[in-house]
Amino acid sequence: MRYLLISLSLVYVTCTSDISTDQNSFVEIVEVYQTERDLNDNVDTPAIWDNPNGETWLLATAKETDRILVYDASTGETIDRFGEEGNEAGQLDRPNAISVIDNFAFIVERDNKRVQVFTLPGFESLGYFGQEYMIKPYGITIIPFDSTKYRIFVTDNYETLDEQVPPISELDKRVHEFSVSLINNELSSDYRKAFGDTTSAGALRTVESIMADPVYNRLLIADEDSVQNHIKVYSLDGRFTGTIIGEGRFRFEPEGIALYQCPDNQGYWITTDQDPEFNTFFVFDRETLSYIGGMQNERTTNTDGIVVHQKSFTNFPNGGFFPIHNDGNISAFRWDSIASGLQLDICTL
Repeated sequence: MRYLLISLSLVYVTCTSDISTDQNSFVEIVEVYQTERDLNDNVDTPAIWDNPNGETWLLATAKETDRILVYDASTGETIDRFGEEGNEAGQLDRPNAISVIDNFAFIVERDNKRVQVFTLPGFESLGYFGQEYMIKPYGITIIPFDSTKYRIFVTDNYETLDEQVPPISELDKRVHEFSVSLINNELSSDYRKAFGDTTSAGALRTVESIMADPVYNRLLIADEDSVQNHIKVYSLDGRFTGTIIGEGRFRFEPEGIALYQCPDNQGYWITTDQDPEFNTFFVFDRETLSYIGGMQNERTTNTDGIVVHQKSFTNFPNGGFFPIHNDGNISAFRWDSIASGLQLDICTL
């Protein structure tokens, strides 16, 4: 697969039009279901996988119990709880992020300081990478070159000895880039580089969520620092572009980021304002990054990760939106109900 990488100028741009924190300005959305709730899991990040047998799986990381939770995405019913604590192949320690591509699950283990790759549906470990370079990895995004080779970006929220944000001059390794090959289920990886801006405007002070859009040569990286609370846009070669999304709009931490893709390189960015009481999902235009609108659900709060699925499957004829609810489970929403409320396009893949 080939991508056209567009050079972005280093002009400081802030996308903050029509900033409002008025709760009445948001569209209320209604969930189809919520999965079984267990706060002991400390659920963080969801992912979707289309099983070749016709099932659609909803997966999620459970940080405290060192498991990957597997649900039927159509109904929310539990299928499996995979994993055990440890640092051997097949074991997990504080799995934070998960990204599924083709028939592989890439899982970021914060406390093992690595990314482990599993086959689906059997969860056979193919090995891991990154432990020589990362200190406190959190988020992951993947760009496929083809069905066997991938470009991987992982955020690294390393801290000082007293668990504070390092000085700006030391934030130059906030994101790590790897090249990964999976040919005949044999894992090989090459470390490409680490990057992070060290100016006041572009520094990544507290990082977790990251999402790539190769069409526009962009990496959207959430900065959860209490002073920042916005999303910075980097180029795929690791340069801060000068663009900031949502400055002044996020009242809490910007958490999950998901890309909804439409024809002609159009679509939407969905982001999370992680509010423990009035959790809000902001929608921005994919191309211009301008603000479109927000949505809320009173039963879905304090969201970490989110994922969108653009394929039609049972109970979700136009795909769905799946955010984490308050560390314990996952909510499910039909995309057509979201599209109707915010007057968005339906682009089923």
